[in-house]
Amino acid sequence: MNSTNPRSRRQIILIVVAVFGGLILLSALIFMLLLNRLQSDGTRTSVSHPASKYEYMTTRASNGFELHSLKSLPSNVTLELIDNNVTLSDYYGINGGFFFEGDLLSIAVVNGHPIAGNKKEYGSGNENVKYSRGTLTWDGASDKLSVQVVAKAAELKVTDPNRFWAQGGISMGIGRDDSWEQQAVLENAPFPEENRLRSAMVYDKRGMIYLIVSSTKGTLADYRDAILETVGDGQLVDGIFLDGDGSSQLQAAETVLPGDNRPVVQMIRLIN
Repeated sequence: MNSTNPRSRRQIILIVVAVFGGLILLSALIFMLLLNRLQSDGTRTSVSHPASKYEYMTTRASNGFELHSLKSLPSNVTLELIDNNVTLSDYYGINGGFFFEGDLLSIAVVNGHPIAGNKKEYGSGNENVKYSRGTLTWDGASDKLSVQVVAKAAELKVTDPNRFWAQGGISMGIGRDDSWEQQAVLENAPFPEENRLRSAMVYDKRGMIYLIVSSTKGTLADYRDAILETVGDGQLVDGIFLDGDGSSQLQAAETVLPGDNRPVVQMIRLIN
């Protein structure tokens, strides 16, 4: 004989239906959030701090390098600590300089302050660790750009030490075709002869900044040639190579490039 009365049975059924309904609703909400986060082509549809004051370009050089560039004013650029993949951050921009685990190995300074700690801390962004390296610097007071080869941020020459940003990398030596490779060797450019993803930051005679990430692999020399051929209409002045390979990452409204999906410590961010 079944001792369960009809009312108890109905209550059990209602509880089971409610639980399963709740699970289905939760799954649907998670799916919708993920769908809203990523379009079918991989581009982000929603970030907390999107930018619009930039120009996106994609070009393919004669040597096969495909480049993706974000062009903007240097006043619209800053350096951001993210400890994440650029494409999972809430900003538009590209990856920054070199790092190991959680320590920055390249200068990353905004308005006199390293972005990952105080000036005396190792890995804070206050120095190009072990080597004097090309550091792209925007002097906010004079609105001038330069590449300065320094070991520490204190060596940088700027008009106002409280109004500038500086990103360390490897000197690109634009305009110095006969000596740039020797300088890159002195600055210990990693894996110059290997086919790897590449990233860089350059500027032109009009004072515009270009943040450039490749979606194809190649040598450092071929990447440089591709930039000179396709970016800046022959008006480029100088620039630096940034961290590369799996760290070569870009996020914009038009596309995302996650590299090998690894997290990076910092990025070069578009503000507006």
